[in-house]
Amino acid sequence: MKKIAIFLISTTISLASFAQKYAYVDTKYILENIPEYIQAQKTLDDLSEKWEDKIKAKQANIQKKFQQYQAEELLLPAEMKKKKQEEIFNLEDDLAKFQQTKFGIEGELFQKRKELIEPIQNKVYSAIKELASVGGYDFIFDKANQTNILYASSKLDKSKRILKNLGYDTK
Repeated sequence: MKKIAIFLISTTISLASFAQKYAYVDTKYILENIPEYIQAQKTLDDLSEKWEDKIKAKQANIQKKFQQYQAEELLLPAEMKKKKQEEIFNLEDDLAKFQQTKFGIEGELFQKRKELIEPIQNKVYSAIKELASVGGYDFIFDKANQTNILYASSKLDKSKRILKNLGYDTK
């Protein structure tokens, strides 16, 4: 009796898994084929590069001040040494604050990325959700992350369909 029950349960599970529909998309491919995303990424890269250049300039200035201090250190009175040390410390503190303001967790780059990229990602996610609903898919995996997909048939790739649904040329 137990064997029959186990057989029936395993058969039911097997049949249920056959009824599930699977598909996958490659969000990296999708995003790289959306001109707004490419432009947004370029804007972010340009901002990042501009701020990195400012950081390098500030670091060079700090290094120059520190080298000048080291060269004069033996000749300076204690009060002047302390003043120059504080100046260097303040420059380093300003640099750290600048880096945090621009590149920190809630920094300007993060905020700009949220402003430019998040709406595009939400649009893609909505299109994927709609595809799942209309197509009756139980699961849609993201091939871009490839964390658990060891093999995927190209017949199951719906990336071009998502782009088409969003109104973009699939080349």
